[in-house]
Amino acid sequence: MLPALHRMRRPADFTTTVRRGVRSGTSRIVLHRRATADEDAVLVGFVVSKAVGNSVTRNRVERRLRHLMAERLPAIPAGTTLVVRAAPQAAGSTSAELGADLDAMIAATGRKLRGRQSAPRARA
Repeated sequence: MLPALHRMRRPADFTTTVRRGVRSGTSRIVLHRRATADEDAVLVGFVVSKAVGNSVTRNRVERRLRHLMAERLPAIPAGTTLVVRAAPQAAGSTSAELGADLDAMIAATGRKLRGRQSAPRARA
């Protein structure tokens, strides 16, 4: 279970992470990641739309993703916000497939963030 300390609750946090963060995805899930100096902990939010299935299916997918993210929290630096968005294909996927996708996307977004921080900013 994902500890309460790590749950993203404010809609503004979801919006900011999706709009200003980096993104990586597969056919099953999309991960949005943003590094912030404001937070002491890693915050994780989940988006599972009705396109994924009925409420039972959506809740099952979200529970799986929550459990998988809880296992991966120690590897993510403090001050990171993550939004995990499930695609319809996530409903028919195993936990192992979702876990492999999460691992790949956490690594990919980490590389993108490091590249973004080291690149010089262009002036307008």
